[in-house]
Amino acid sequence: MITDMEPKDAEKETETPPLSTFFTSPRQCPATLILGRCNDRNSHFTCKSAMLFTASWWSSDTVAVVTGANKGIGFAIVKRLAQLGLTVVLTARDGGRGIKATDSLRSQGLHVWFSKLDVSDAASIEGFVSWFRENFATLDVLVNNAAVSFNDVDENSVDHAETVVRTNFYGPKLLTEALLPLLRRSPSSKSRILNISSRLGSFNKVKNQSIRRMLQSDDLTEDQVEAIAGRFLESVGDGTWKAEGWPEVWTDYAVSKVALNAYAKVLAKRLLGKGVSVNCFCPGFTQTSMTRGKGSRTAEEAAEVAVRLALLPPEGLPTGKFFAGSKPVMGSKL
Repeated sequence: MITDMEPKDAEKETETPPLSTFFTSPRQCPATLILGRCNDRNSHFTCKSAMLFTASWWSSDTVAVVTGANKGIGFAIVKRLAQLGLTVVLTARDGGRGIKATDSLRSQGLHVWFSKLDVSDAASIEGFVSWFRENFATLDVLVNNAAVSFNDVDENSVDHAETVVRTNFYGPKLLTEALLPLLRRSPSSKSRILNISSRLGSFNKVKNQSIRRMLQSDDLTEDQVEAIAGRFLESVGDGTWKAEGWPEVWTDYAVSKVALNAYAKVLAKRLLGKGVSVNCFCPGFTQTSMTRGKGSRTAEEAAEVAVRLALLPPEGLPTGKFFAGSKPVMGSKL
């Protein structure tokens, strides 16, 4: 389960144009269809009070997978997606907790399945993908939510850096690549990959200029992303990480999210025009067990935004974007 603590940046929102700016009629505007209202002076129209999710493109045949979902934001995302009528697969590395969470949702009449999945374990990923293929065949929505951090709000230890990077970056990457062949490529719906990420993983948090330029380049490759993650782990191993220009807050967690955001950028470019969108979302400072209950919003509030982003209409569906905070506006370019 991931919760984004972000002690310094928790309350900042992205200053990017509303979704309505990019569409010319209420029917086209995802802000109207998904967010429920659009009243932007800079847009070509004004519309109010549209019903939330009235123009749904999904059905009970639409399948979503949410990782790290036995509690917190992940659990809330599963619940909201299922309430909206999707079939949802809840995954967790702890089988007992995952089954308990799934049963609690099924008791409410929601269509939720459970499968054990540890994204830090390649064998577990392989087993999950095999199970999913046998039971569902096609996937519409993947929410990479599972992640770990071993630091408290005011700590910055890298003692568990390898585990953090393996779980938060390599795991989602390996799972995503394994599930890509199963993504439904329908023009009427389009598949979606939403990574629950962090502002701490913004490329401008990296002080090393050569690495930052590499990350910001439109020619960034997957090999370069993996090399950056590997370089960080090497600097942790030889004790030079503080002098290498890595992010200064929650360094291991931040670097894992830098790598995840960078991978999303590369993947979005690779899948452009192929019926799959890839975006990242930072939920902000959220009240969960990872934050010891601290935060400016509840897991349910964070999940509501994540679900809205995951279910944006196929028409004009953004890709390669980074969304942040409680206002789901058009995200900045990854």
